[in-house]
Amino acid sequence: MLETLLFEIEMALPQLVLGLVNGAFYALLSLGLAVIFGMLNVINFTHGAQFMMGAFVAWMLLNYFGIGYWWALLISPLVVGITGVIIERTMIARLYKLDHLYGLLLTFGCALVIEGLFRNQYGVSGLPYRAPPELQGGWDLGFMFLPTYRAWVVAVALIACLGAWLAIEKTKIGSYLRAATENPALVQAFGINVPRMMTLTYGAGVALAAFAGVLAAPIYSVNPAMGANFIIIVFAVVVIGGMGSILGSVVTGFILGLLEGLTRVFYPEASATVVFVIMAVVLLLRPTGLFGRA
Repeated sequence: MLETLLFEIEMALPQLVLGLVNGAFYALLSLGLAVIFGMLNVINFTHGAQFMMGAFVAWMLLNYFGIGYWWALLISPLVVGITGVIIERTMIARLYKLDHLYGLLLTFGCALVIEGLFRNQYGVSGLPYRAPPELQGGWDLGFMFLPTYRAWVVAVALIACLGAWLAIEKTKIGSYLRAATENPALVQAFGINVPRMMTLTYGAGVALAAFAGVLAAPIYSVNPAMGANFIIIVFAVVVIGGMGSILGSVVTGFILGLLEGLTRVFYPEASATVVFVIMAVVLLLRPTGLFGRA
């Protein structure tokens, strides 16, 4: 009995680490979604495509211009964030006073267009993107071999999530953003350019998705469908954490990644659905999510 228990624990630990890596991507992507919804009240279905764009921009920087991973971490979010600003100014800004459904349909259409363009240009097969030499290799922990790059992803995701939360909750700009979502007319009366602030907020949320895409490029193959593979689970994470809750999205993303990893060990058949089962239970017991407000 003891030997069986030790064997199960030994099998679970590597899956927990893998789940933590997936949770890091869930947290980063759901953070961007929560920022956009919490500040702009827009359900951004283009988020998965913008995650994919971040990975593709990193790949193009390397293969067309010889610009490596470290610069791509800065350039790719900036480039994709600018495209997000253009989308917000030309299309999404016209829908703020309408029902959420219109924004969802528009962003869903934009996602289909973006993915279709990349699919026509690059096909559906994955493109390789190697991690930088400094992050190759790994550590032998005894019970598993931990790749250095995966440990880097978890650490950077934690830092990025903490930085975004502090910027929104503890800074003057963050207080302006929160006030603008509650009463934009009053904030505008104090001389603050609310439309510009909303545009930059959308661009920042998109940049977070692109940043996650660059981190994902060496782990997953760079392909037009990589965002679609994540976005459904990420929406479930946002709903469980609470729509618009920054802290809820981050915490829930990491927790669900760990639970998904454990499920792969003890009940592999349910690993693809465990997140949605949890979402259904949470919605039944607490419709606003674990950290959400009514």
